[in-house]
Amino acid sequence: MSDAAQPTAAEVRAAAEAVKTALDRHLAAVERRSGEDDPAVYEAFNQLAAAAEVYDELLYDRYDEVTPFEIPGAEDALPPYTGPEEPNALSVLIRRDYAVAEPQRLLAQAQRIESAEGDDGAPASGTVHGALGLLFGEFEPDEIASRHKEFGLEEGDSTLWVTAADEPAEPGEWLEAPFEQVDAEQVVCRFDVSAVFDDEIDDVDDDEEDLEDELVDADLDEDEDLEPLEADRR
Repeated sequence: MSDAAQPTAAEVRAAAEAVKTALDRHLAAVERRSGEDDPAVYEAFNQLAAAAEVYDELLYDRYDEVTPFEIPGAEDALPPYTGPEEPNALSVLIRRDYAVAEPQRLLAQAQRIESAEGDDGAPASGTVHGALGLLFGEFEPDEIASRHKEFGLEEGDSTLWVTAADEPAEPGEWLEAPFEQVDAEQVVCRFDVSAVFDDEIDDVDDDEEDLEDELVDADLDEDEDLEPLEADRR
């Protein structure tokens, strides 16, 4: 970036003041919050995030420095809740991913189910997709989630969304396309589980271990440097 296009020191200072103001507003909104999903808190959060992002960019452009905090992207957060204050109905949307890690274990479990049912027709347990059909027909999804290793499955990502509504849906209304018409602004809460989060924690732990190793090495180097001086004093 050319010097002419760089922000001035005054612009950086003004952006820093905007962050301070937004921070005060966010704290005030949190202190006055009316519930878990208070829209005023969401709005103050978004204003703080926007102000901090502007400051971070100007700081980098002017001084080649960055802030120590990370601003989550808009795609990582739900929009403010605009659903009913007192919902009369709710929907729970769940997605759980699995990998078929041990097909033989899955097939063996399906064969046990089929044998217990005494089905004399063509066996469905001879194929993976047939075995999966038997498995999910026999057990509740929550039980499969808790016993997935027994069935030769390996957990992947999962997510659970709770959405609110004024009235329950009519019977059969959404069965053909159950996940098509989800309004993100009606989501009361959301819970995600992913190996990505574990990897991020592992990366932090690895960084801390590397830092500890560097400190230990530095201490050893200092001790080695001291040994000849102690010998001279003797």
